[in-house]
Amino acid sequence: MKKNWILLLLLSLLFSCSHQYPKHWYKPVEGKVKWWEITPDHAKEGEVILSKRNELGILSNFSHTPFRYDGKKYESIEGAWQAMKFPEDSADSSDPRNSKKLKWGHKRSEVEKMIAFKAKDAGKIGSKNMKKLKINWVTYKGKRMTYRTSKKGEHYKVIRAMMVEKVKQNPEVRKILLATGDLKLLPDHKVSPSSPPAWKYYDIYTEFRELLKSGKKLE
Repeated sequence: MKKNWILLLLLSLLFSCSHQYPKHWYKPVEGKVKWWEITPDHAKEGEVILSKRNELGILSNFSHTPFRYDGKKYESIEGAWQAMKFPEDSADSSDPRNSKKLKWGHKRSEVEKMIAFKAKDAGKIGSKNMKKLKINWVTYKGKRMTYRTSKKGEHYKVIRAMMVEKVKQNPEVRKILLATGDLKLLPDHKVSPSSPPAWKYYDIYTEFRELLKSGKKLE
């Protein structure tokens, strides 16, 4: 009888631990799903989708989470990211992106203030122009950084540093990140295993979460 009681207690504890997270984090989506989207209910046991359909979306690069970095204010990681594809100085003749044959539609300073799909759409213009120029670099403070690379190069370091500031300057981001406990963080859109490390924001946040949980400085 005692063994049965202990077994029931262990099963109860196991059940409660597996259900400690909000149910709506795993809620099936009713209606039409966007072509790019991985919905919350696709998460398996021990996982969670960082869906834009709930509060976990604050961890997305798209979220409106203003932060300052190197003395400049950005409205989102996405805006900061996509802006790097645009020319920094229109008078710089050494920058091929200033070619009169190219159309940008926005100034770099305008993209820096964008969020979500507006920033993403601006970035598509940047990507098209990069393809026309046959370049695989973006710039930050005049420095050219390789864009698509399997290494954690300069572009990765800048993006990661910006994400650090996003967490530090937005308490709600830190709160929600820690609320994910030990769950494996997954994106709400398809990402190839071969995609550059800078694109895998969920892995970067996992690193941040472990640092915060252990009381180490986020930097």
